[in-house]
Amino acid sequence: MALFPAFQKRMFINYIFGSLIAVLGVGSVFIFQTLDLPGRQSQYMILIISISLLFMFTAEYLVYSRHIAPLKAVYRKQDHSLEVLRKAYIHSLHFPLLTVRRIMLPHFLGLAIPATSLSYLFIRSGHLSIPYSYIGYAWAGAFLIASMHALIEFHLTFRTAAPVSSDIAAKALQLYNIDFLKEKQFHLSLKRKLLAGSLFLALFPVLLFSLALQVRLSITLEPQTDYWNWAGVLILIILVMAVASTVLIFKSIEDPVKELQEGFRGIELGKPEPMVNPYTDEFSDLINGFNNMVVSLQQKEEKNEQLITSFFDVIAAALDARDPYTAGHSQRVAEYSVKIAESARWPLPKIELLRKSALLHDIGKIGIRDEVLLKEGKLTDEQFDQIKLHPVIGASILEGINLTEELLPILPGIKYHHERLDGKGYPEGLSGLQIPEFGRMIAVADAYDAMTSDRPYRKGMSITKALSILESGKGTQWDPEYVAHFVSIVRNNFQSSTKQASASG
Repeated sequence: MALFPAFQKRMFINYIFGSLIAVLGVGSVFIFQTLDLPGRQSQYMILIISISLLFMFTAEYLVYSRHIAPLKAVYRKQDHSLEVLRKAYIHSLHFPLLTVRRIMLPHFLGLAIPATSLSYLFIRSGHLSIPYSYIGYAWAGAFLIASMHALIEFHLTFRTAAPVSSDIAAKALQLYNIDFLKEKQFHLSLKRKLLAGSLFLALFPVLLFSLALQVRLSITLEPQTDYWNWAGVLILIILVMAVASTVLIFKSIEDPVKELQEGFRGIELGKPEPMVNPYTDEFSDLINGFNNMVVSLQQKEEKNEQLITSFFDVIAAALDARDPYTAGHSQRVAEYSVKIAESARWPLPKIELLRKSALLHDIGKIGIRDEVLLKEGKLTDEQFDQIKLHPVIGASILEGINLTEELLPILPGIKYHHERLDGKGYPEGLSGLQIPEFGRMIAVADAYDAMTSDRPYRKGMSITKALSILESGKGTQWDPEYVAHFVSIVRNNFQSSTKQASASG
């Protein structure tokens, strides 16, 4: 269901609920259990109440129509100008208090004035045989009942209007980049709400019971055999209303507390998210503070990620700078690996981890002596054995600095990028799918760059020859899927560059 129709429906349900309890429940029981009216006079009283209710509903509907107009401008007329949105947002924040005013003015007076007038006419005409003083008691009782109704609807309306406030604020943020939630448009303190609720809960039962007792005793001072039956009904009603009102007050505190608990749980899980803030009491400042903290954490996380990325780039550049003939090797292997992963439709977080792993895939060469690593001629078997230690050295270096849990997945790419699918690679002779996927993917990128780069003792191969060697080694040395992705990427890029060169020529 759309938001605004759902809001109106919920407001109607709230009103019916509050009216049934306050007016038809407590009010009618108060009248008919307090007054001992003969059958015909009871019917007249029902008629008076019915006519008065009709006046009350009419007056209240007219006032409600004015109260709902600013929200209709946004949702029915689709007027999303900044001025209309701000007016509707502030109005939605005031809606619980507007509901109280509606109950205490058109609701209360719309019932009390017609009921007073009709009761006076019925007493004067002799259709009701009750003292005129009872009209004053009725005003006092109606005021108490309206107060109870207002308290119920205040808390129900607060929860009902919150999604509308949040939605209007979201529209303003999307259309005008103005965050209404950060503006202190309206504040109703939790202290005032609790104080009003507590005073009402303390005074209402006493006042209602005292009023009812006064009316009852004014009828006769003789002992009444049904007194405790009558008193028991009123006390039960008072007890039920006290419990219900207390629950509503508690819910207004419990809900934001639970939302804050969920927010902090998200931080603990490493997924900080700002909270929607529809509140106008002290919880508004509390949630704004929480949201500021989340934004700060997210900014720090982004800075940390940038620092980590820069760190990996710097380390990779330093490794490549050690050997002038392999300058840029780590960066190119990282770029090739990322392209393969993108072609294989890996998720972005996983691709970023792969990139970091590829950048540092040769970090273990730090532990290889210059006379071996930088030797221009052919390596001896012993020297080659030393070179083959660099994956293990690299993994050991990173394990020694206690990588965070998020960065641990980069280790397999560093340690196993020289393994072969046929089990003839190093350092552990893994085969097939035993080789981690980071290792299998970086192996393709590393081999291609090694074949196409110039060395002191040989010139780099042509792209065509390097791709041919990769394809011939599918399933034995390299992963066939990743080779297929990479060959397709390189050939498409090569063909595009050839066509552009021909067109420009």
